[in-house]
Amino acid sequence: MTAEKVSLTREKETLLITLYAKAGESRLPDSLLRDRFAAEAVSRIDYDFSRLMIDRDLMIGVAMRAHILDGWTRDFIGRHREATVLHLGCGLDSRIFRVDPASNIRWFDLDYPEVIALRRKLYPRRDGYSLIGSSVTDPNWVADVPVDRPTIIVAEGLFPYLPADEVTKLLRRLTAHLQCGELVFDGYSRLGLALISWQPSVRVTGARLRWAINDPRELETEVPRLKLLTEVPAYDPEAYDPRQIARLSWAARLAIYAFAAAPVLGRIGWLLRFRF
Repeated sequence: MTAEKVSLTREKETLLITLYAKAGESRLPDSLLRDRFAAEAVSRIDYDFSRLMIDRDLMIGVAMRAHILDGWTRDFIGRHREATVLHLGCGLDSRIFRVDPASNIRWFDLDYPEVIALRRKLYPRRDGYSLIGSSVTDPNWVADVPVDRPTIIVAEGLFPYLPADEVTKLLRRLTAHLQCGELVFDGYSRLGLALISWQPSVRVTGARLRWAINDPRELETEVPRLKLLTEVPAYDPEAYDPRQIARLSWAARLAIYAFAAAPVLGRIGWLLRFRF
């Protein structure tokens, strides 16, 4: 089987970080995600993943956060037998295969055209699954998403890379177009963005992080249709299964508990769920 050559730079290249992290975690004997699709995709990509310097702790951390977003997605489609899932900035994430929704659930994955073209080569087709090749900030693609069902919008590792005004415009556009649903994503304070920017795997890509959220309720003011449902501090050990925390190295566990104990550090990032 011919390997797929990948030539992505800056923000686009960061999608390979989460893909490789999830694939690596899924190869561990005590895997949380068990994401064989991610592992298979990595094996078919012609790219030097070693340059991203992804270690076991990063693999587990990415998997833990993805597991929460997967759970919120499953919860939503469990409550709405006919629903739409809109996965923004999907990259090469195999969330649809992890969640494995019934065929009556409509699922849209959206990313740049070259990313969607690569997805078509790496992942199989399935009923109810559509791909949209577009920049997320282009207003025209929104018309392709039907409005007749409750919709959950999922954005993992996307908003921090967008200009601040574009995030607000995008969310206003979507909540005006869609009748009702939920929005789930990861967000970080300005300090959180600074810390992520210094992470070796992000630095090597040259990606720039721009959008920060210092208080989740700020978004209720900027996008009036949004109402905060759940906020999970990204580095709060009580937010995760203790068995998953125990998988991390002693240094990573120490850092998590230190962050949780310091008010400023404890609020540098969240996994957030809003309704609209």
